[in-house]
Amino acid sequence: MAANTLEDIFHVLRRRPDVEAPNLQAWDATDRLLLETAVQLGRAGSTIAVIGDRYGALTLGASAVLAPASLRVHQDLITGERALWLNAAELPTGLEAAGEAAMPGADTGFVQLPMGRELLAGAGTVLLQLPKTLAELEEIAAAVARYAAPGVRLLAGGRVKHMSLGMNAVLERYFVSVQPQLARQKSRVLLASGPKTAAAPPRFPVVEHLAELDLDVAAHGAVFAGPRLDIGTRFLLEFLPGMKPARHAVDLGCGTGILAAMYARQFPNAAVTATDQSAAAVQSARATAQANGLADRITVLQDDALSTFPDGAVDAILLNPPFHVGAGVHAGAGLKMIEAAGRVLAPGGELWTVFNRHLAYVPALERHVGPTVAEGRNSKFTVTRSIRRPR
Repeated sequence: MAANTLEDIFHVLRRRPDVEAPNLQAWDATDRLLLETAVQLGRAGSTIAVIGDRYGALTLGASAVLAPASLRVHQDLITGERALWLNAAELPTGLEAAGEAAMPGADTGFVQLPMGRELLAGAGTVLLQLPKTLAELEEIAAAVARYAAPGVRLLAGGRVKHMSLGMNAVLERYFVSVQPQLARQKSRVLLASGPKTAAAPPRFPVVEHLAELDLDVAAHGAVFAGPRLDIGTRFLLEFLPGMKPARHAVDLGCGTGILAAMYARQFPNAAVTATDQSAAAVQSARATAQANGLADRITVLQDDALSTFPDGAVDAILLNPPFHVGAGVHAGAGLKMIEAAGRVLAPGGELWTVFNRHLAYVPALERHVGPTVAEGRNSKFTVTRSIRRPR
């Protein structure tokens, strides 16, 4: 890929199949700063692991300017994985990747792997887009210290407004040296080196017992709300007894799988699928099902907004949609999930949705699903029931 510059790559990057909008970009100043810092530090030619690449900027950029001996990448979101394949295919030269041709094991110049030994073994350089939570950073830092090469350099970058001293503290638990680099264009890189291989690794998933639900909840570091019960899910669960039994129900955007587990308990004859675009959420939901003796009742699937489901396949969907895309407030992700729910529900099937009161989701629910009524409101949330109209 030497023929491509960073400008060549950034120019063609798109976010699809994730939400696209004029105010949403497929790369940011942190991607550029991480790559330019790696060049300045002389990390070219090393075995490189990329973690947290959103749409391919770091992976394709590293291939272009660092000429890695081996290039491995871990992306938590399946939308990020698919965007990387699609963006690689758009480059004028270099990686010949399109759809399945860019999947792990193909001759693409990079390989996508789960977090763990295979991703990090022998890695001399790790490029990391700093995650939103300290728990996720700890899970990543511990894995790098444990599995990467002894001389590894971890370059962890983020937007200054989203960084905290807590991130330095987490890295210092697993590395001898953590050096903040000069900020540029409102981004900064933390350079960590000297892995503390004797440091006790954190135990993930974390499992906590929610007494109010009598439920054990498992959570990996990247999952929303951790092992706790978020207030939107709590409100939606108040309406669970009034939902009609389904042959097949889906917890869409399942997170730790609380809704799936509680639905399976309430309706023991229903087949339940928990699905999320996040690998960490899928692992967490699977562990939650196992911890509560529900593994034979709940199927857990990583997917992008029900993309692998046929039309009219399910009878009920429970949805607590995100109202953020990345670090920004944006309703696009929720609207995409509502549209997907309308396609996948059978006629007469029900979509139960909880959302922040300020979000105008009802017109979209009416348009994509069918008649919608507000079943409840509190100071923060609205719960609606939508019935899929006949096709």
